[in-house]
Formats: sequence, structure tokens, C-alpha cells
Amino acid sequence: MLLVPLVTGAAVGLLAGGRIAPVLRLTMAALALFWLRTPVESWLGTSAVRVQTREERQLVSRVVLPLATVATVTVGALFWQGKNRELIWLGMIAGAAFAAQILLKKLGRTTRMAAEVVGALALTSTAPAAYCVATGRLDARAWALWLVNWLFAADQVHFVWLRIRGARAAGLSEKLTVGWSFLAGQILLGVMLALAYRFNWLPELTLIAFAPVLFRGFVWFAKRPQPIVVRRLGWTELAHAVVFSVLLTASFCLVL
Repeated sequence: MLLVPLVTGAAVGLLAGGRIAPVLRLTMAALALFWLRTPVESWLGTSAVRVQTREERQLVSRVVLPLATVATVTVGALFWQGKNRELIWLGMIAGAAFAAQILLKKLGRTTRMAAEVVGALALTSTAPAAYCVATGRLDARAWALWLVNWLFAADQVHFVWLRIRGARAAGLSEKLTVGWSFLAGQILLGVMLALAYRFNWLPELTLIAFAPVLFRGFVWFAKRPQPIVVRRLGWTELAHAVVFSVLLTASFCLVL
């Protein structure tokens, strides 16, 4: 959810005549900030795994300080001499999404999946950010890249949740009971893509980029129950993400 949108946004920006040096700085900043999240949350006591002893606090500090230094230097380089100010807007939206994710997680298990979908909105902000630093502009194409990457990531989050919750669903009726919200989301996503095609809001090949995940989502309701293998599921969803990134990049580059 972090790197696939970043690569997609960077590829579209570079093929539009953008520069690679700012993209590399953004990549280092994004990775440093992403890696900082877990140790900082454990240090502050806002995550399930919390720092409890002096030795643990020292260990976390040895991780946090170098990462914070890298993040500070690379973010400073991105904004040097007033450049890339548009990233501030993206950062504000992503920060609000992360804050909303924390609040949703505190509400309990019933909002856990919604929290992950909201968190995906923040992670996929790397798509418009990469496009912006490469080209120097935050235009409609950048926002479109964010939207489609978030829709794809949200579908993946919901599908993984469905596979875990519905691992023992034995028939169509049981699967519909467990996965009615996912099915409704699949239909809504298909309608949104059809409208985007009808009104030329997105390149035509974007529809093809979503085809594999839409197909696997609908097919799940017709398949026989299968034991879930989490590692295999992870690799399968990664493959879907790579295919989506390639097709999405191609669709946007054909209209440049």
C-alpha cells in the first residue's frame, strides 16, 4: 500500500518528463516515516506492543533517532528553497487519515476493518506525492492516481478481511451472510468505474487494471470452501498489486 502507489505515481510522472532525484528523496522520506511509526507508537504506549523496561526504551531510541534524522533531512531537502509546497496538503490529509484510523481502532473490533481502509487512504498518498515531486505539479492526474490506488487498496483490505472471516463459510448463503458488505463494495466499485468510463474521467485501460481483483472477488462467492493459508494469500495479493500497478501506469501513460 505504500510502495506500489509510490512506484505508480513516480512512473507516470517520470514518463511525463519528470525528474528522478526528487522521487528518490521522497522514497527515502516515506520509508523512514513509515518505519518510524511502529517504534514511536510503542514508545508512546499507543499500540498493542508497548515499551515497558529501560532496556526496551533504549533499544527503541536507537531505532527512532537514526530514522528521525533520515526523515528530517530528506523532508527538508524536498522543501528546500520553497519547493514542493503542494506536499503540505497531501501530508495534512494523510495525517488526518492516520488520526482517524487510531480513533477507529480504539472503538473496538467492529471498526477494525474500517480503520484499515482509512489507513490505506494515508498510505496511498505516496502516489500523488511521487507524481507531484517528479513533475512539480499537483494536478487532476495526481488526484486521480490517489483515488484509484486507494480504491484498489481498500478492495484488497476488505477481501483479506473477508477471507479470514469467511474461511469456514460452507455455502453461498453463509458466504453472503459474512461477505454482503464486500459484495456491495464490489458492485459499487464496478458502478463507479463504469461511470468513470462513461464520462471519460479515467483512462480506459484503468478498467482493465481493476478487472483481476473484481473477478477474484466475485468468484470467491462461487468457490468451494478452502482452508486459508495466510502467506499464500499475501503473495497472491502482492501479485495482484504488481499487475494493477503495471496496467495503471500503462493506462495513464497512453494519454500523456
